[in-house]
Amino acid sequence: MKAVCWQGIGQVGVEDVPDPYILNPRDAIVKVTATAICGSDLHLYDGYVPTMYRGDILGHEFMGEVVEVGPGVSNLSVGDRVVVPFPIACGNCFYCERELYSLCENSNPNAQLAERLWGHSPAGIFGYSHLTGGYAGGQAEYVRVPFADVGPLVVPESLEDEQVLFLSDVLPTGYMAAEQCDIEEGDTIAVWGCGPVGLFAIRSAKLLGAGRVIAIDRYPERLGKASAAGAEMTVNYEEVDVLEILKELTGGRGPDACIDAVGMEAHVRGVSHAYDRIKQAMRLESDRPAVLRQAILACRSGGVVSVAGVYGGFVDKMPFGAVMNKAITIKSGQTHVHRYMRSLLERIESGELDPSFIITHRLSLDEAPLGYEMFRNKEDECVKVVFLLVPRPSVASPISIPLS
Repeated sequence: MKAVCWQGIGQVGVEDVPDPYILNPRDAIVKVTATAICGSDLHLYDGYVPTMYRGDILGHEFMGEVVEVGPGVSNLSVGDRVVVPFPIACGNCFYCERELYSLCENSNPNAQLAERLWGHSPAGIFGYSHLTGGYAGGQAEYVRVPFADVGPLVVPESLEDEQVLFLSDVLPTGYMAAEQCDIEEGDTIAVWGCGPVGLFAIRSAKLLGAGRVIAIDRYPERLGKASAAGAEMTVNYEEVDVLEILKELTGGRGPDACIDAVGMEAHVRGVSHAYDRIKQAMRLESDRPAVLRQAILACRSGGVVSVAGVYGGFVDKMPFGAVMNKAITIKSGQTHVHRYMRSLLERIESGELDPSFIITHRLSLDEAPLGYEMFRNKEDECVKVVFLLVPRPSVASPISIPLS
């Protein structure tokens, strides 16, 4: 089969790789019909996440058709159309029982690697380095899905792939980012980053009762989509001082909650950005936390900073005195996707949400190198790239190994 493989920093390629097969009774094989590049895939592309090896298959936002199930999977049938959540969860451990699926204790076979860096291991994740399991990702023609009796959500034929694909990650991620803000009717929410997660955070904040959402970015096309998603105000951070404008817009108090939808490769204007780039180049910090710093300083006393952007390692010059003295609550985490998929699907079915508005580019899988380069460099007003796969009727189903 064809798959998008990591070939080194700043390089991906479409390679012929072996088809996946059933390894465990709770596995399923999914024939991918649509998959996407996530902003966090760029952290792999740019070399900021360790334990990536040449040939690793990328991608954690995907959906498709079930073509084979293991004997332990009774809730899925061959032919079912499913969306697969990016974290892999067993459904039975301490965290899964509490619906904290991205913290599953049983799905990361490389937990010891993650523990050395983070103290404890998160769940396994499709296509996201060997720190999170080394699982083959979804930018491929077929994917092996572990714990398939827990993860994949069957979606109705009445909805197009583009309407439901983002249930795999960015839609629940944006929703969880907004939910973590503990929004009360009329609250002002500031959102840094108007990429896909930021756009869904904006839309979700409005659904949850925010009175005003302020969107912060520097690309006109993204700020335009932020307005379409429901933001009442947009701020181009290259034209104004973000902290000053947020004070002005909130009577000096600051937003009730701030959402960092950017993460480890933040860009801001001024000396702080140069400082982070130099520290990063010298390997004195792994992540650029400029947006997180701004969010902490901007947030009103007693407010919430919700971190949806991915951070992988160590950061410098964090204003933790502001966190303590302003009594700020910080909430973060990889998204517990399973918790939100069904309720968000209901919103899509009712017409309350149409996630497809974020898509700007539709490509074939063979065009993946172009898609990554375009998305990385924000070329051609690129906000979201989706790869649409054409079924291969002449190709046999993936092979299976009999289970003892």
